[in-house]
Amino acid sequence: MKIAFIGLGNMGGGMAANLVKAGHAVRAFDLSAEAVAKAAEQGCTTFATVSEAVEGVDAVVTMLPNGAIVRSVYTAEVFGHAPEGALFLDCSTIDLETAREVVVLAQAAGYEMADAPVSGGIAAANGGTLTFMVGGSDAVFERAKAVLEPMAKAVIHAGETGAGQVAKMCNNMLLAIHMIGTCEALALAQKAGLDPQTFYEISSKATGYCWSLNDYTPMPGVGASSPADNGYAGGFASALMLKDLRLAMAGADTSGATVPMGEHATKIYEAFVEAGNGGKDFGAIFTTL
Repeated sequence: MKIAFIGLGNMGGGMAANLVKAGHAVRAFDLSAEAVAKAAEQGCTTFATVSEAVEGVDAVVTMLPNGAIVRSVYTAEVFGHAPEGALFLDCSTIDLETAREVVVLAQAAGYEMADAPVSGGIAAANGGTLTFMVGGSDAVFERAKAVLEPMAKAVIHAGETGAGQVAKMCNNMLLAIHMIGTCEALALAQKAGLDPQTFYEISSKATGYCWSLNDYTPMPGVGASSPADNGYAGGFASALMLKDLRLAMAGADTSGATVPMGEHATKIYEAFVEAGNGGKDFGAIFTTL
C-alpha cells in the first residue's frame, strides 16, 4: 500500500520505518528536518508538506502531539488532498471529544477513519511491538489491521469511534497509579531494612505482581532493566504521562466517573513535572521518595 505517515517523532519515526520494512511505500512528513532526514534514511519518501504527502495514498497515519494539531492537520491539509475513500488512522493520544469530532468530519468528506492510540513506548515503536486500541466500525477495523499489524504485537478492536481513546486514557491512568505504588513499595522495603532485590523477587511472584514492578522496575539496579538504570533517560517522559492523566481527568469529568486515585496520581505528576522533571521517564517518581 501507499501510506502517508505524518508525525515522525520519538514514536512515529520507528512506526514509519516498520511500515517500510513490511513492504509498504511510505510517504512521510514532519516539521523537524532531522526527523525527515532520518525517515529518508530508513526508506521513506519525504515531502515538504502534508498535502503533498497524502496525494494518491491508500491510508494516512498520524502521530501528533495534541487534539488541536490533529484537527488542524486533517481539516486543512488532509481532507481534499488525500483521495476519496482513503483510510485515516490517528494514532495520537488526544481528548475524546476531538477524536470523535475529526472522525465525523472525515466521514462527511468521504473518508473512513478510526482512532488508534498506542501503548508500548519508544522501544516498542522501534521494535514493531506496539499495542493498538482501535475505535471504529467493524469494517473500518478490518481495513485498519492491514496497516497497523506491521507495527504491532496486538491490534485490538476497542469498540465504536472514540473507544480507542477511552481505552488509552484508562490504561495510562492505571499505569500511573501502579507506578507510584511500585515506587512507594520499593522505597518502604529499603527503608524498613529489606533488600530491594529480595523484595522484588518476592513481590514479583506474589500478589504485588504488576508491569511496573516486574517488567519496568523503577529502582536502579533492581529487578528488570528500565530507564532507571540509565538515569531515567528515554522511556516514557513524565510530561507525557501528565498529559495522559489530564486527558483521563477530563474524561472522568465528562462521564461523571469517580477517580480519586487518578486525581491523586495527577497531582503527584503535576508537582514532579513542574519541578523540572518533565523529560525524565515516569518511573523517576521513585526519586521523590
